[in-house]
Amino acid sequence: MSARTEGHTSSQAAGRRPTRWRRAIDAVDERMGLKALAYDVPEHANNLAWSLGALTAISFFLLLVSGIYIAQWYNPMPEVANQSVRTIMTQAPLGAFARGLHYWAAQAMYILALVHMLRVFFTGSFKRPREGNWIVGAAMLLLTFLAVFTGTVLKWDQEGFEALTHNLDVAELIGGLGIWFTGELAPEVPLVLRLYIGHAVIIPGLILALFVIHALLVKRHKISPHPDIPPATLEEPAPFTEHLKRAGAYGLVLLGILAALSVLLPPIIGPTPVAGIETTRPLWMFWWFFPFEQWFGVSSVGIIMGGVFFALFLVPFLDRSPERGWRQRKLAVTLLGLLALFMLVVSVYVWVNNAQGH
Repeated sequence: MSARTEGHTSSQAAGRRPTRWRRAIDAVDERMGLKALAYDVPEHANNLAWSLGALTAISFFLLLVSGIYIAQWYNPMPEVANQSVRTIMTQAPLGAFARGLHYWAAQAMYILALVHMLRVFFTGSFKRPREGNWIVGAAMLLLTFLAVFTGTVLKWDQEGFEALTHNLDVAELIGGLGIWFTGELAPEVPLVLRLYIGHAVIIPGLILALFVIHALLVKRHKISPHPDIPPATLEEPAPFTEHLKRAGAYGLVLLGILAALSVLLPPIIGPTPVAGIETTRPLWMFWWFFPFEQWFGVSSVGIIMGGVFFALFLVPFLDRSPERGWRQRKLAVTLLGLLALFMLVVSVYVWVNNAQGH
């Protein structure tokens, strides 16, 4: 073999030799199994409607980062909690921005989780064998709802104080099941401190654990087929890593929107609470059950909330038809529409008749 041929062969061999970056990736993958993310997903999984779950997860990540940052200045003792929030807003570096991002990311997570579940409902993606994943998602939505509630209380302004008062009323009605939400569990520990632990540790930990289960079930059962695409139609498969890139691009847009809201519409904080008065209107996501206490007593609040979330958990067991398209499931879609209309009408009522609060 000539020297020239040998040089060409050596050059080819060198070209096939993995780079340091590739060797590093392979070394990490050997130990962590990262290439498991390279499984194929259908092309429709890359559109925005089917990426809402990923955007919900991104909102959760933003909440964790911003929450860890503002927690460095927050003091969960009732005597100084309100003032510590003001310190975050006025003295902590980028504190006002971080709190604004936390505030808007919480609402974004709730909206995205809700819309994601609506997409799953309308496309029948919760049907066999994915019923369990719907229940996991419903539990995550409930935890998100509780996270927003506890975050509202932690401001310890008039709105937070009134929210806690209503919570105590409902907790007393359910007896022992509600003891965690009262001061009876550990009288020496301020209730605000316990809610802070729930908000910063317990609820995020449960959401994170359920998210892992949720993701594993998606990988186990694969992305559900699109009901409008015939089964015989072959979609061009795309690697899940491509789906992550697309979701990351959507996430950057979401971050830009939340950052703009944080600057242009920063969250306010009310005065130190005064017991015995009710003057505030809660955050919009609580409006759908807000007036029932006035209409039917405090017990109705717990009944309405429990009934709505209980119905949400029952969806896979109530809608058991093999049809997946929403047009073929008229009864289920009608019932959902009636529930949504009920919640909307009550919310509009609160917006119109409680402009300044109670």
